[in-house]
Amino acid sequence: MNRPTDGSPTTWQEATPSPAWSPTSKPVAGSQMHAFGAWLQEHGLGPDDPTEHHALHAWSVEQRSLFWAALWDFFALHPERTDGPVVVDDHMPGARWFPGQQLGYPSVALDHDPTATALICCDETGTTGLVSYGQLSAEVGQAAAAFAALGVGPGDRVAAVLPNRREAVVAFLATASLGAIWVLCSPEFGAASIVSRLAQTEPVLLVTTDAYRYNGRVHDVRDKLAEAATGLPTVLAAVEVRSGLVATRPDAPPAWDTLLAGSAGTAPPVPVAFDHPLWILFSSGTTGVPKAMVHGHGGIVLEHLKSLVLHNDLRPGQVLFWYTSTAWMMWNYQVGALLAGATALLFDGAPAPERLWSLVSEHSVNVFGASPGFFQGSLDEGHVRPGPRLLTVGSTGSPLLEPTERDMGLALGDAVTIASVSGGTDVCSAFVGPTPLLPVRRGQMQARMLGVACEAFDAAGTAVVDEIGELVVTAAMPSMPLSFWGDDGTRLHETYFSTYPGVWRHGDWIRFTPEGGAVISGRSDATLNRGGVRMGTSEFYRVLQGVPEIEDSLVVDTGELVLFVVLRDDNDLDDDLRGRIRTLVRADISPRHVPDLVVVVPAIPYTLTGKKCEIPVKRLLQGDAVADVADPQSLRNAEALTSIVEAASAVTEWSTR
Repeated sequence: MNRPTDGSPTTWQEATPSPAWSPTSKPVAGSQMHAFGAWLQEHGLGPDDPTEHHALHAWSVEQRSLFWAALWDFFALHPERTDGPVVVDDHMPGARWFPGQQLGYPSVALDHDPTATALICCDETGTTGLVSYGQLSAEVGQAAAAFAALGVGPGDRVAAVLPNRREAVVAFLATASLGAIWVLCSPEFGAASIVSRLAQTEPVLLVTTDAYRYNGRVHDVRDKLAEAATGLPTVLAAVEVRSGLVATRPDAPPAWDTLLAGSAGTAPPVPVAFDHPLWILFSSGTTGVPKAMVHGHGGIVLEHLKSLVLHNDLRPGQVLFWYTSTAWMMWNYQVGALLAGATALLFDGAPAPERLWSLVSEHSVNVFGASPGFFQGSLDEGHVRPGPRLLTVGSTGSPLLEPTERDMGLALGDAVTIASVSGGTDVCSAFVGPTPLLPVRRGQMQARMLGVACEAFDAAGTAVVDEIGELVVTAAMPSMPLSFWGDDGTRLHETYFSTYPGVWRHGDWIRFTPEGGAVISGRSDATLNRGGVRMGTSEFYRVLQGVPEIEDSLVVDTGELVLFVVLRDDNDLDDDLRGRIRTLVRADISPRHVPDLVVVVPAIPYTLTGKKCEIPVKRLLQGDAVADVADPQSLRNAEALTSIVEAASAVTEWSTR
């Protein structure tokens, strides 16, 4: 790759990567995306060739009202769409979608063949149960009636601290069926982190578990949740999902099973407006009070159907398995399989590669998703293999580095598409990702998602191609937050719209290729700006992945470029390894990005959703206290933050300039 070193914006002059996978005419013609294009033609809509992805995307953003209305009609959603406007006050923030129309999530998610499988429930011990759509609908109706008897009504918040189990899905759909608002938190969080999230929303009902199993160990969470409950004064009632992992205490809240068994009948879903609040999702909270993002029923229904069915080609009867905890928006996304009449495989436990890949085969999974770190670990342990019906492997959470993608492709073969995706909790979906109409090029996400007007902006707010810029969205999407809970609009505006007025700035560096592909280079607030040459952190990680002695790494720019590395086995950071790091960075990134300091640490700190803590580490090195830069309970390994500071202060600085 040729990169300028004179301070000008970074551009790529490399040859276009050859496709790693290309669709044949049969899969293209048989895809749901192709069917949507054909439907558009039949109805006099769309571009001249609606089966050409870039033309279809251009039409979807230039004619957004026609596009989003067409999605409603193509999926034959009920109630049927009326002839009212699609969007009014069409600006950001403030756009209002389908005013005066109704569309409820549970009515779509439960309207399928009652004998078809809705959920496959698994944990570290094996498969714990299958749930049909008929069973799911009945349980949801019972739970909704029980919740209503406890006083839950439209607009109330139902909070849950549950692992990735069947009861979490039932409780969510029951909450939404009443027009109440779902708020979910992982039992991995500490008491203070649970309160910092749930207390904002003032819930009236609390659904908890007593214990969960992770990596073979049983975690009893009852004392922690009792402590958290003291910080939730608005809770009027509580119910406990018994895990069977610990003995029941005499003072335990009423049991979930008892609540459902005592329910007087069932409660069908109540009609709700398109923009009625569905759930509240939280930002990671590593650097402050988590942002409480409110999403609406209709926007999520349309967005998830578009993403799962059109972009990932998910069909009724197929199985979606996306490894996630309930701390991550991918839990909400995987439940979206129900909107498509597909099966969601729920896994509660640690992401052991051998176990997860065995589930892919055992349950004939069609779409399997996880994080880049999981896939690299799977490769290292030799567990990557195609399942009998595996069609797509999805990756999100952080950039999928090219060597990992290459090795995944070799292990899985041409029949499996590797679909790298980038989006955010903010929209509970993706901005760029897969399409069955285009080739997959290694190191790139295939294309912009339909209906998403995203660009790379330079500092002046001009769209650029083949240059790294700020990922922005220039037109409203239905799944953007209705609001931040409890915010008067100030924090929402500062978060997304303060840099480019009226334009959503997401906070990622992105490069759009001339072919329309996309490359995410990391968070823009973690940019490595050396003498005017800006570089995303993922470029560093891609290069260092080729160093066999390095297991993991993290890089920050504090005025000096500091590289933290975790070494494999008994390797040492000797002069030879330092020299190879220097040579690789100089050749593959730029001479200006050669580290000023390389520090060996025992571990790299990660959030519970698998993101490296680059900004907290940077602030620590600039003198901030650990308590000020991160909530330890929002981290997977909070002790790694302390070890980084200790290691950095103990090492003798060496310069490579």
